[in-house]
Amino acid sequence: MSSCRAARKDSRVQQEVYEKTAYKPELSVIVPLYNESGTLESLFRTLAEQLEVLFELVVCDGGSTDASVATVRSLAESAPFPVTLTGCKKGRGLQLNTGAAASRGTTLLFLHADSLFTDRHALRNSLDALAAEISASGNDRLAGHYTLRFVRSSATPSWGYYYYECKARLHRSGCIHGDQGLLLRRTFFNAVGPFDASLPILEDTRLAETIRRKGKWLLLPAELLTSARRFEIEGLAERQTLNAIIFNFAAIGRDDFLREIPQLYSCQDRSRRLRLAPFFRRFRELIRGLPWRERLGLWYATGAYVRGNAWQLAFALDTRRTFHRGMPPIEGSAAFLACYDRYLDRLTDHAPGRLAAALLVRLWFELTCLVASLRDKPDHK
Repeated sequence: MSSCRAARKDSRVQQEVYEKTAYKPELSVIVPLYNESGTLESLFRTLAEQLEVLFELVVCDGGSTDASVATVRSLAESAPFPVTLTGCKKGRGLQLNTGAAASRGTTLLFLHADSLFTDRHALRNSLDALAAEISASGNDRLAGHYTLRFVRSSATPSWGYYYYECKARLHRSGCIHGDQGLLLRRTFFNAVGPFDASLPILEDTRLAETIRRKGKWLLLPAELLTSARRFEIEGLAERQTLNAIIFNFAAIGRDDFLREIPQLYSCQDRSRRLRLAPFFRRFRELIRGLPWRERLGLWYATGAYVRGNAWQLAFALDTRRTFHRGMPPIEGSAAFLACYDRYLDRLTDHAPGRLAAALLVRLWFELTCLVASLRDKPDHK
């Protein structure tokens, strides 16, 4: 029989624990929640199907206004694993930290609410792979992420989605995000965490970069399905264009720009087709408001960041070729990327190369701003 009891309570959080057994879980699956009632049944089902693993589910709600909390309570009563429902203020970083604090497992898996596994042994095999790599390396400074596949409403092949599925299998800077799942020992999380809660976005990317600097990434032996609903609603090209600008400003230390525009990443239930013109105009206003020396420094830092990520152009050529050949993601040669790493990266890694990249980005920015404005004429008043 499942039972529900009220647990620790303070001024911020009331925690509910739905326990099935008295075992201490080896794994804690931590899921941030905000207005995701439509995905929860699938999440509970995919976790219930997992075999040969003792785990708990910790759900941290950020103040959902739909039926999310009631749905968790209902599903927790019949779930074959212990469930903890806790809450805090909205913000994925804060929610993930709160969930981690409420968890009991020695290993943590941070997962999105719309994630699904294709293998019933995904969790067991992932834990074994992480343990084997830790044993081989002699330390726990390791974290794992899954191969990624988008669940789309259309069955038509898309190189855009294929490219990001391929990119999600790499361990380069900027390639690992929360929708791939983040698996690591609690001891390592305590060393590299917690998640950055200073912004409503980028918490997963920043932790991933800290892990890359201080430890090692492992590609786990399982596939994770994630919904493409945001890209389908907002537009894949529009969302990734805006994401590129967000990552750039974060990388060059301009969090102040990101705080100025809270609509950069809307909640899933409020997603609409993205109109880039208002964002570009606001970014241009912010840049023009800086002293001229600071503006020059911003564009030069942007050039350095873009030059350091130019490998993605070579990788795109490789994935384009394998896509047209009908090959699974990341299979086949990466000849263009290998050539870039061996020759072009070294040829451009200097001040003139970064300056040239800055000039090209400035030109792209102004042209994109103009095109976006022409497409969005109603915004001009």
